[in-house]
Amino acid sequence: MTPDAPPRMTAKRAWRGGAKVLHELASIGFGGGLAACLLINLLADRSSPVAFAAARQVYAGIANYLLVPSMAVVVVSGLLALAATRGYIDAGWAWLKALLGITVFEATLMVVGSASRQAELLAAASADPAQLATLLRSERNTLLLLIALCAVNVVLAVWRPRLTWRVR
Repeated sequence: MTPDAPPRMTAKRAWRGGAKVLHELASIGFGGGLAACLLINLLADRSSPVAFAAARQVYAGIANYLLVPSMAVVVVSGLLALAATRGYIDAGWAWLKALLGITVFEATLMVVGSASRQAELLAAASADPAQLATLLRSERNTLLLLIALCAVNVVLAVWRPRLTWRVR
């Protein structure tokens, strides 16, 4: 190998690169899905039960077919990248990022992807506008919190602060 030759692609390097690309692509899908759900939450026509039900069907489709799968890929690929990269094992920021990712995944499953929550919103749309407003506000706050936690994860990945704990 000459000094100017690029390094050879090893299986380990390919594995790490693949996990990183998969992690980033799934993160983009998750962020876009959160933004779409937030827009539906904000802009759905509450005056027409049929239009509101149609908007909630779109919301449920995004949650079921984009948010939950992409979040699962983000968590799994992130944990695989953590396991495959020796430098990440001792990095406190990587473990904090993993913990936040698992928390975001659980919150996504509990709130955004819940079919019973969708049914509750549809029932409130025709029966009680005040309850509907409260439910939508709660959902909106959860979506905003999820977006904020994802932004924190991006900041941790870019900044990579030195987070260490001393055991005495």
